[in-house]
Amino acid sequence: MSVRSTVRAFPTMLRIGFSEAVAYRAELFIWVLSTTMPFVMMALWTEVARVSPVGRFGGKDFVGYFLATFVVRQLTGAWAAWQMNFEVRQGTLAMRLLRPVSPLWAYAAENLAAVPLRLIVAVPVLLFSVFAVGGRAVPAHAWGWGLFLVALLGGWLITFFANVAIGTLALYMESSTKVMDVWLALFFVLSGYLYPLEVFPTPLRVLADWLPFRYQIGLPVELLTGAHGFGESAALLARQWLWVALMAGLCTVLWRRGLKRFAAYGG
Repeated sequence: MSVRSTVRAFPTMLRIGFSEAVAYRAELFIWVLSTTMPFVMMALWTEVARVSPVGRFGGKDFVGYFLATFVVRQLTGAWAAWQMNFEVRQGTLAMRLLRPVSPLWAYAAENLAAVPLRLIVAVPVLLFSVFAVGGRAVPAHAWGWGLFLVALLGGWLITFFANVAIGTLALYMESSTKVMDVWLALFFVLSGYLYPLEVFPTPLRVLADWLPFRYQIGLPVELLTGAHGFGESAALLARQWLWVALMAGLCTVLWRRGLKRFAAYGG
């Protein structure tokens, strides 16, 4: 199918994906509950800040940071790696390959279609953040909101492409779930999910700047909470979208080569 036909079919795929998300809303709710670690970290760090501020972070700053982290985590989540790993092992990927649209577009639609349901959780948390922290919980200017939305899209794309790349590894090995476990461990340490990267020692902070994990969570959170001026935000966004392009290229190469190894048999 041509790119034009795929783009025309994508809204229909989103509607189908949304219907599936509604049907499996209980599972989605459990997933949301599994991402509440920022609330735990918020309690820990605000208690630390009660004794003394940590860098530029006082108690309210930590509250704003971790509430923003929860919101960004809801809107940049993806699960394609587990889905692809399962379908490759079960052979059901063959059913997707028979359709006229690439399975990668279908995975993207299914993951994006859950966003409206996640907004039901994310928006009240964002509003509570404004109530608890004040105006500094969100961008003060229109350009700040624009840059935040671009960073949010970039964060989702990096997360999705990383999922697809790791899920595609199931075409090369028995299972890619352990690879995903390693990726998640690095993500938790280096993305800013458990603590602001600013509290890192300088060498680790520099390392995190050059890895993709910060651009999944940390950068959108920093832009939402107004941590950077326009110039610095634009430079960080350029680095984020460079990672988007690199991950997209990696996915394409792995997927095309991996499909040549795929074999499924009906029964």
